[in-house]
Amino acid sequence: MTPARLEIIALEDFPLVEPGDDIAQRLIDRAPNGGYRDGDILIIAQKIISKAEGRFANLKCISPSKEAKALASKTEKDPRLVELILSESTEIARHRPGVIIAVHRLGFVLANAGIDASNVGKSDDHVLLLPVNPDQTCLDIRSTIHSETRAQVAIIINDSLGRAWRHGTMGIALGAAGLPALVDLRQKLDLHGRTLQASIVGLADELAAAGSLVQGQGAEGRPVALVRGFDPFDRESPVSELVRPASEDLFR
Repeated sequence: MTPARLEIIALEDFPLVEPGDDIAQRLIDRAPNGGYRDGDILIIAQKIISKAEGRFANLKCISPSKEAKALASKTEKDPRLVELILSESTEIARHRPGVIIAVHRLGFVLANAGIDASNVGKSDDHVLLLPVNPDQTCLDIRSTIHSETRAQVAIIINDSLGRAWRHGTMGIALGAAGLPALVDLRQKLDLHGRTLQASIVGLADELAAAGSLVQGQGAEGRPVALVRGFDPFDRESPVSELVRPASEDLFR
């Protein structure tokens, strides 16, 4: 679980993705020299998954509700965008002028319910929503790659978001398959033989952040990163395991 060395490799020349494209087949077609190996981890940018799923929304087609208009006036945002944020969310956790922090229907707490207009590739009126079920998408991609190549790879869908108390965005996992999203180290021993009491590692998030270093955030055109150096995992759990229940969240 703790390799001494990892390789992080961007898959270059990945083609632009359109609705209906088969991401698993694209990954198979662009496997590195020698193909995929057991234990390889493929980290896929959320945007290409959302594009393949056709998760575009045209603001010109959105009619904002009374609630959306009221929140838009408080936050100085486009009421049509606010309507989409509300439709993708279960709760608005915080807001102020210029910022809406929403609890997405998948449980993630993030700005604008993850709705983004950068690198969407359509008109200025188009935005992109998060994937419908990232954990299931990861399972499907992993299954197809194993069926075609026999390699036991793990899959992570990542995205970038800001964090409470700290400036700057970083990569986090939206979905995962083939690895444990959380690794519970409690009851294991530290270097001096003391029992660990509170060490639970967000492995999927750490790998998502590592992948984003080579994927980039702008015009790099490298939506997929390959992490190599782990042995195959003996268990797996979904990213939904990372979502802290509201009853345990001291900041909501």
